Amino acid sequence: MKNKLFLLAVSMMLLASPIFAQGAEAAASDANRRAAAYIATGIASGLCGLGQGRATASAAEAMARNPGAVAAIRVALILGLVLIESLALYTLVITFIAR
Repeated sequence: MKNKLFLLAVSMMLLASPIFAQGAEAAASDANRRAAAYIATGIASGLCGLGQGRATASAAEAMARNPGAVAAIRVALILGLVLIESLALYTLVITFIAR
């Protein structure tokens, strides 16, 4: 698992390295920047939806297994859903900034 995360981090850095090599005259046009922001928002929203679904399913399963811990599970679920939803909102803000 540790090797996979390391490989993922290295590959993300390698994919992002051409961005830093560009000069000011090779900057992306507004249309390309907007398209990239919209794609990023779509990906983030989709992954947030998947994360919220998995969190809700896990919380429902945990509540069914241990009804005595419903209050603690509910608090952790709400906190987790708030943090997941904040990612989608941050990408929405970034989309408006990229315009």
